Amino acid sequence: MGKETKAKKPQREASPADQTRTALVHAALKLFGRRGFDGTSTREIAAEAKANIGSIAYHFGSKEGLRAAAADFIVETIQGIAGQALGAAQAAAPSTREAARAQLFAALERMVGFVVASPQAGEIVQFVLRELSHPTAALDRIYAGVFEPTHRRLCQIWEQATGEPAESESTKLTVFTMIGQVIYFRIGREAVMRRMAWREIGNAEAAKVAAIATDNLRAMLAARDAAAGKKGKS
Repeated sequence: MGKETKAKKPQREASPADQTRTALVHAALKLFGRRGFDGTSTREIAAEAKANIGSIAYHFGSKEGLRAAAADFIVETIQGIAGQALGAAQAAAPSTREAARAQLFAALERMVGFVVASPQAGEIVQFVLRELSHPTAALDRIYAGVFEPTHRRLCQIWEQATGEPAESESTKLTVFTMIGQVIYFRIGREAVMRRMAWREIGNAEAAKVAAIATDNLRAMLAARDAAAGKKGKS
């Protein structure tokens, strides 16, 4: 007899309740980012999600609970992207300096691809900017779930790539600079398109941004190599 093949289990289709919950989270993310928490009513969120207004209380307890769910959605989304690019926080460090540098370049390119070109990133960034301007418990969730662990992981890889201590002030500021240059192309999107005479910022435009960002990273690493070489000769 031939080997028995295990049939793949079909993925469970989302129930109507799950679909409503997801639609409400996406609607909240969009409207809270555009108008702010106080400037958005539950009725507007329900209308955007094409759901009954009572479903907000049913699924989240309150408007505040919905904001927390939107923050958790951001954490889950970014964790998935960062996890693929950086590996788990507890994973073994890259085995060589070259491997660590390759991981930095890969992470930077993936960051550009998502932040600059993904439509979903626009809503996430708007939501986060609102929270950064007026911090709430939602920002605490995003910081603990995304900002701190992702930044710390990048700092650890930077140490492997350069020998500079991961938790030094210089390394932490350097990593913020790497991230910041990418974020600008999202928050300054309209200004960039006008100055570049671009009708949109899609994959082709994001590739051009990635080329510049990786050149910047290459120059930063080369400067550290040169400084290390001078120290070695002295």
